[in-house]
Amino acid sequence: MNLPAWIARRYFFSRKKRSFISWLSILSMLGVGIGTMALVVVLSVLNGMEELNREVFKTFEADMTISAKQGKRFLAPPALVTRLQKVPGVHFLTSVAQDNALGRYANGTTVVKLKGVDDNYLQREQLDSALLEGKLLLRQNGINYAIVADGVRTDLSISPVDILTPLEILYPQSGQSFSVLNPDAFNRESLTVAGVFFIESRYDNFVLVPLTVARSLFSYKPEEVTSLELQLQPGANEQLVKQALQNVVGDKLSVQTRDDLNVDLYRAIYVEKLFVGLTLSFIILVASINIFFSLSMLVIEKKADIRILFALGATRNMIRRIFLTEGAIIALTGAITGLVLGVLICLAQEKYGFIRMGTVSSIIDAYPVRLDTRDIILTGILVVLMTVLTSWFPAQRAANSQQ
Repeated sequence: MNLPAWIARRYFFSRKKRSFISWLSILSMLGVGIGTMALVVVLSVLNGMEELNREVFKTFEADMTISAKQGKRFLAPPALVTRLQKVPGVHFLTSVAQDNALGRYANGTTVVKLKGVDDNYLQREQLDSALLEGKLLLRQNGINYAIVADGVRTDLSISPVDILTPLEILYPQSGQSFSVLNPDAFNRESLTVAGVFFIESRYDNFVLVPLTVARSLFSYKPEEVTSLELQLQPGANEQLVKQALQNVVGDKLSVQTRDDLNVDLYRAIYVEKLFVGLTLSFIILVASINIFFSLSMLVIEKKADIRILFALGATRNMIRRIFLTEGAIIALTGAITGLVLGVLICLAQEKYGFIRMGTVSSIIDAYPVRLDTRDIILTGILVVLMTVLTSWFPAQRAANSQQ
């Protein structure tokens, strides 16, 4: 057996004498373990929140969005649409006309985000799981319908059952002066509300209508759109499809993935994760400093043993390795225990959802968690580095005690 490791193990596990230094070593080990466990759990929760946001965006937003680099609208002639549909990996292409408008229902009014979509929009089946009331219907037998978000329904007290009260959408005409004495200042459309959906508050002011209705309200030309939304085939390489679409549309239009559209949110989560990681790393560092003190006191306590070892022919390198191994036993025992507990807590939360969100309107019941192997490896490397740094100086002092 490796002699330095055997001696270090004897120093740590010997139960004949539990001195103050032994208890300090155990407290150091517990500190490293708790800090490691907290780091794994908190990083996994932030991973879960990021994953949850991706799932929420996936419920309403398309895989790819083509929009104008300058201005709000652009022309999408049938030739361009056909070329885009032929790009390998593209499943659905939906033309969209979107802008803010005024919604009126009975005696209530509110500002809504009006989104006019092609008939194939509902074939994407994104809203199927988000439907609260009514049905997903935009056009039937020549009649136009609207699908409203739950926030709009609440603001206007809309009842999808009441087919006699239409939802009126008003959009200001360009070049008209706004006045109560000028009834022609707004384009108007009246639609029956077919259904109500809820995803999260970010989409609570949306009203979905047929594309022709939105174009009529916004005074768009027949081929004008605000954006083109594309749904990709399962397993399609997102970056390759994005590059192929960009080659088709040229430099005047921009192709963005869902992550590109929400890059600020993902950056905020990344920064939050970074600062939380740094904060918990400092906690582990403080626990590791306790290892420094416990090893320093152990060196003082074992001065007689060190002299005997030198007399028996031990080298300075061997003495240094004894105390480095002692520090490694303390830190790695705590780190491995913390990693195992952290992983078990995350797996239990993922399966049983012990810790609830605590809000009725939440889209999920329990806090989401996602274990990332890179976080576990990074945490392990961090603990090892801190252990080496905090154990080196006491070990070096022990090695030099012969002088």
